[in-house]
Amino acid sequence: MVVDELAPDEVDRLFHALADRTRRDIVVRVIERESSVSELARGYDMSFAAVQKHVAVLERAGLVTKVRRGREALVRPDIETIARGARLLRGYEDLWRGRVARMDALLEPPRTEPID
Repeated sequence: MVVDELAPDEVDRLFHALADRTRRDIVVRVIERESSVSELARGYDMSFAAVQKHVAVLERAGLVTKVRRGREALVRPDIETIARGARLLRGYEDLWRGRVARMDALLEPPRTEPID
């Protein structure tokens, strides 16, 4: 099962990183276009250091990577980790849908056959 694809600590880091609105927005922005931390910081009403900390959380979760280009650190998405997270959530969805289907089957009224 996909849920077992990630170690429990990896899942914790992934959900912790995505629990914050700014971090989710950073992931979306770097998927659209890799950006320097400076460019990212200009898009938020917070300090450069605060954005840098958000990026560090995303890096620890494996959702983004930083690559040095000259004096800038470019932030790029790690598409494989994002895909693994999506598969994890689909796995949870499949578990839930299976559970709902079993409850529906239990609650369905019994079929009665017509008597000839």
